[in-house]
Amino acid sequence: MQDQYKINIRDMSFFIEKKQIIYDLNLDIRTNEILSIFGPAGSGITTLLRALNRLNELIPGARIEGDILLDGKSVYRKEVVLTELRRKIGMVFDVPTPLPMSIFDNIAYGARLKGEKNKKVLSDIVERALKEAALWDEVKNRLKTSALALSGGQQQRLCIARVLALEPEVILLDRPCSGLDPISTAKIEDSLTQLKERFTIILAPHNLQQAGRVSDYVAFMLMGELIETGKNDDIFANPKDQRTSDYITGRFG
Repeated sequence: MQDQYKINIRDMSFFIEKKQIIYDLNLDIRTNEILSIFGPAGSGITTLLRALNRLNELIPGARIEGDILLDGKSVYRKEVVLTELRRKIGMVFDVPTPLPMSIFDNIAYGARLKGEKNKKVLSDIVERALKEAALWDEVKNRLKTSALALSGGQQQRLCIARVLALEPEVILLDRPCSGLDPISTAKIEDSLTQLKERFTIILAPHNLQQAGRVSDYVAFMLMGELIETGKNDDIFANPKDQRTSDYITGRFG
């Protein structure tokens, strides 16, 4: 059924100048579930995530073939407004990038850009987003202090909250825990399992163990090709492709 899928990727290939990064990829991503896409460096995973909200168009010489559908409609159709698409499909990068302003202003930034001026509304948005990102209890008494003073793990959760404040439909997470300590990583992972009730989440995990802990479905990519996809338990317990098995068991990667 079409409505069980939030995103459908159809025959997608991606190029930068003459170099092909992704090869003829087909993938259906289910609504309100966590999909982890894993593979060794150079597999094209970040490129795939960035293609979903058309961030790759910022790269000189970038070109895409095939199509990406959000709720059954192409994200490449002419009437798509890129700022609105990127609000619906928000992205959090591996290195946290808080804005040089207060914690409150970081979270309220998007709503203010859209014209929201009501202080009560802005406060509600900030509180909700910080709670969803499991950061509220740590910062609720210092919302006016600089976001740059937060720890690395707190900055990453702040960036997640900033995306959540925009009420996206899909959240892209590109190795959001790669530089974090185990406690911060656990807090983010706990948040993800709750957030999937409201959002579709696509994660490039920090490692295979993280994919195993948080994912409903997983996909394995290698050298720009989608090798195998399926339910978390099925892929880790009984991969169908030998290359998937070799990667999971550490024979390469």
